[in-house]
Amino acid sequence: MRVLLVGSGGREHAMAETLARSPALSALFIAPGNPGTARCGVNVPIGAHDVEALVTFAREQKIDLVVPGPEAPLVAGLADACALVGLPCAGPTQAAAQLEGSKSFTKEICDAAGIPTAAWERFTDAASAIAYVRRKGAPIVVKADGLAAGKGVVVAASVTEAEAAITDMMTGGALGEAGRSVVIEDCLVGEEVSLFAFCAGETACLIGAAQDHKRIGNGDTGPNTGGMGAVSPPKGFGRAEQEAALDLLVRPMLREMARRGTPFRGVIFAGLMLTDKGPSLIEYNVRFGDPEAEALLPRLTSDLLPALTALAEDRLDTAPITFSNQASVCVVMAAHGYPGTPEKGAVIHGLDNANTLEGVRVFQAGTTQNMAGDLVVSGGRVLAVCALADTVAEAQTRAYAGVNAITWEGAVWRTDIGNRAL
Repeated sequence: MRVLLVGSGGREHAMAETLARSPALSALFIAPGNPGTARCGVNVPIGAHDVEALVTFAREQKIDLVVPGPEAPLVAGLADACALVGLPCAGPTQAAAQLEGSKSFTKEICDAAGIPTAAWERFTDAASAIAYVRRKGAPIVVKADGLAAGKGVVVAASVTEAEAAITDMMTGGALGEAGRSVVIEDCLVGEEVSLFAFCAGETACLIGAAQDHKRIGNGDTGPNTGGMGAVSPPKGFGRAEQEAALDLLVRPMLREMARRGTPFRGVIFAGLMLTDKGPSLIEYNVRFGDPEAEALLPRLTSDLLPALTALAEDRLDTAPITFSNQASVCVVMAAHGYPGTPEKGAVIHGLDNANTLEGVRVFQAGTTQNMAGDLVVSGGRVLAVCALADTVAEAQTRAYAGVNAITWEGAVWRTDIGNRAL
């Protein structure tokens, strides 16, 4: 099969390596890719947002399957554009992708389907939002209604912090159009986990789970990021608990989406809070997570390509999805300044050495090559250093050995990824 993978981050590097192992693969193109994905296939200089150019390239290259990595092209209608010209695409339609494109849409689906989630309200003006926060008190959660690349959620410990987040988003334009309206919801307490499933229509097939670490600092301190690391599988959330969560939080959503005439097809990523009253939905995402994919996919022992092909044909693959029993720990190395304005241009050293360590695999995200051919920092989250081992403790040790083998000026990372799973 000839496959076009869309995206350029660590998730896409992990997906590219996983797809490259398939005996059914004959050619892999990644648009736009990064220096890491270039070792798995052929990078194509087309942006992930350029739906028209992606479809044109896929037709010219006789692509058999388009695989979306990030959410933005799906929300922009990539699957719809592919369908118009008969290109199979392993992702949801633009209408179904609103599950991630609009926080208020997801909340409405939850309410209609009886899915446990935090009490919420949507606001389109800052004054009303601030008045609501003052009535409710803190802690409280402020979310940009639209796509914000993982940076649109503020878990405010005080009313003052919540007011500042509302002002930044709604009047300060910190997140552009994504923050012009906001969803404000009660703060859930518990362990947060990420649940993944292949979905087609009203049916879902469990993939697996991971636990992300969103805050920039050790001990879950500081602002939210796109993710500073992940562990798979999560502690205390085994296969039985994952299946139960699918029944409670995913399958009712699929039925409601089908009832509305916008059935969901693709990978669903449900962010859950394991509260003392049971699992509650935080959000849906319509693709693999990042950095959860970097932790989850190295454990996959079955072939990913047939499963994605089946999704593109609006069905579920009958072959079982299997994982190794090993644990995976993924540590994100970021640029100084992230999640604000990252410092770019520093030369990265030691990546090849890290990749030679036992059980370690480094996925590239915010990297590029300079004129001299050096690998340099080009984004906020730069590398995802992942390790497999028989235990979480051993995987953690291996992952941090990989981190310590890599250097660049200004590199930052958390030193406690995996501690909660020990």
